[in-house]
Amino acid sequence: MVTLTAPPRSRTSAAPAERSRRRRTAGQDNAAYVMLIPWVIGMLFTLIPFGVSLYLAFTDYNLLQPAEFVGWDNFVAFVNDPKAMTAAEVTLRYTFIAVPVSLVAALGVALLLNRGVRGLKFYRSAFYLPSLIGASVAIVMLWRSIFGFDGIVNGFLARFGIEGPSWTSDPSWALVTLITLSVWGFGAAMVIFLAGLRQIPRMYYEAASVDGATPVRQFVSITLPLLSPVLFFNLVLGLIGSLQTFTQAYVFSGGTGGPADSTLFFNLYLYQQGFQQFDMGYASALAWVMFVVIAIFTAINFLVSKYWVFYND
Repeated sequence: MVTLTAPPRSRTSAAPAERSRRRRTAGQDNAAYVMLIPWVIGMLFTLIPFGVSLYLAFTDYNLLQPAEFVGWDNFVAFVNDPKAMTAAEVTLRYTFIAVPVSLVAALGVALLLNRGVRGLKFYRSAFYLPSLIGASVAIVMLWRSIFGFDGIVNGFLARFGIEGPSWTSDPSWALVTLITLSVWGFGAAMVIFLAGLRQIPRMYYEAASVDGATPVRQFVSITLPLLSPVLFFNLVLGLIGSLQTFTQAYVFSGGTGGPADSTLFFNLYLYQQGFQQFDMGYASALAWVMFVVIAIFTAINFLVSKYWVFYND
């Protein structure tokens, strides 16, 4: 019998392979660190202002003198500030009207486009475009002109013998004008609704039709439950966006919140306190009040969602 013995494996031959593997691993680690740099920078630009704002909320600071710690005085001042309460009321009224109306309009148009109309891409783009430019300065100025006393809207009403109101100068109508601007920008929610409708299997509707379900019954029993996650998503985004409204109110009122504080949104009042009155301590406290309110609204939405949002697993 012949016994073959393999020569011992040389350690020197394995060393280059090991060094190559280590270099590859080090290269991958370095690439990961490089890709994390933008995230780290973004976190720093977020957390540092958060921390500074939280500190200033407990101080009396006007940019000209060193910050003086005053404890909870700024938050007590907020509770006792009638103008801050007015700003909160205007913001909530705007939110509770604009968001539901926008969602209904977005869902209605999405349902129409989901019926297979010709030129779907054109209509989808046409309805989506206002959501991209609705909050721009130029569009707000155009909107103010359209709803002016001698604007297009009153000119149209005059054709039917109706005397239009002073949309921009009447406190009873100024907020309505901004609400219509918000509703006009329902395109983003519409596109999301349309995508959700496309994901609902047609066989559900076919089976319901065989059982004699009317279109209304199909909408209530099939469309709404299966579309509820999309509705929930649009609702949360709409609430957060509306509570933070600033540009439209600032441009529309010239930064005053008029007429008669009817468009004095909370963010606009915060801006006035911080950058017109230079009361940075109070403005920071207002910012944290807004942050807490938005967090509460969002948390309530998530807690309540388990009772009406249906996830088809």
